[in-house]
Amino acid sequence: MDLILLEEKDAADWVYRGEGAANIVLAYAGSAPHLVGKVLRIHKAPENGTHCSNGSLSFSKHERLLWKDFEELVQSPTKEIAAQQYAQHVISPLLGSKHVDAGIQVLVSREFLEEIERNIKSHRPDWRIDAAKVDTLNESALLISDHSLFPHGIFKGNACISVEIKPKCGFLPFSKHIARQNAIKRSTTRFKMHQVLKFRQQKIPNLSEYDPLDLFSGSKERIHEALKALCNNPQNNFRVFLNGSLILGGFGGVADNSTTTAEALEDVFKYVIEADDGLRMTSFLELLTETVYKSGVLDRLLDVQKLDNYDVEGAIHAYYNFISQPCSVCRQLGEDKVSPISTFLHALPPNESLEIVKKFLIAATAKDCSLMFCFRRREDGGSDSPYDRVYLESTNQVFDYKVHFIDLDLKPLEKMEYYYELDQKIVSAYTEALQNGPGTENNHTVKLYESIQ
Repeated sequence: MDLILLEEKDAADWVYRGEGAANIVLAYAGSAPHLVGKVLRIHKAPENGTHCSNGSLSFSKHERLLWKDFEELVQSPTKEIAAQQYAQHVISPLLGSKHVDAGIQVLVSREFLEEIERNIKSHRPDWRIDAAKVDTLNESALLISDHSLFPHGIFKGNACISVEIKPKCGFLPFSKHIARQNAIKRSTTRFKMHQVLKFRQQKIPNLSEYDPLDLFSGSKERIHEALKALCNNPQNNFRVFLNGSLILGGFGGVADNSTTTAEALEDVFKYVIEADDGLRMTSFLELLTETVYKSGVLDRLLDVQKLDNYDVEGAIHAYYNFISQPCSVCRQLGEDKVSPISTFLHALPPNESLEIVKKFLIAATAKDCSLMFCFRRREDGGSDSPYDRVYLESTNQVFDYKVHFIDLDLKPLEKMEYYYELDQKIVSAYTEALQNGPGTENNHTVKLYESIQ
């Protein structure tokens, strides 16, 4: 099969869907049959231009060693093919092929990417524009099915509601390598602590009440509480789409806040949920709760997240072992303050250090990915649908649903130091907020302190 080539004339058919740190996602709005129901994932380059490239991929010698068991991945010539191979050969066996779509590579001209850059600029959050732009020197992109929709041609005309959830880390770390001064990590979720840092950096206007432990609990009551908290304060962790169009949540990250009102959502849900005015939102959360509980996908995700059983405070020492470099963490502490546990880690054989780092990076993918739940009414209780079904008791309706993991990005080995430094910042910000108490700085601090009590 010949590779698809997207040129300047095709750019008008692609609309901005959202973005993360490394990629921008575009949805197809044209009429070409082979592209209907697809999204395009294109790479970004830092605004300073230091990482613009033609999309070619050069694994370091250590990355080649790290992923040596996955020959297709190591031999990937481009970032897009590497992303595809990583999803297919590393992540899919762990999360289940039913829920992972590796996508296909397509070619893109420079003129196409430059036109896309111009077309989407007004839709991107300002802070995303300041940080990065479309990598216009790239020569390929990743084409993936739009999992906010059902494939065209099946029950055509039946409205579908889809929900994108970024659940984040669903467990409290249990590693013995966590430093005594960071023991708060064993009792407070990473998400809750990170909210404090983001609030201090004025990236979010208020703290979310979402608790990932509730979502991953296996309890319907706690799952419902988690989803309600996400719906009340979506940030970049919760988005709702009607027929592929965003109706709740932000486009590009934590600085976005939805202005969709409860009344507007009630009106939108009438196309899918048969309930009286004022009750559709409640029924929607009931439907989502039942599906999260029934699907079991979070159990598999949690298993992959728990591949990180050393925590970054342990994995960072294994990282320096693996790359055969002096450990900057131990150097900063000084010889007299290096713990026996750290010394033990530095004495591990190379193959054990490799496994610790590899599992940490795979777990990092699982902690940062999203899930897309897609629903449509199953008409007349039909039994010939290829999709799973869920029953909404409050409205006596049956829905088709499908679930896919998205944003299954390969994390670069070189980010290990960044992960360690961010972890220390997050714990420090949260600990300081607890210690300072109210009234020590300003109203901003009082608001923060009251939120975390």
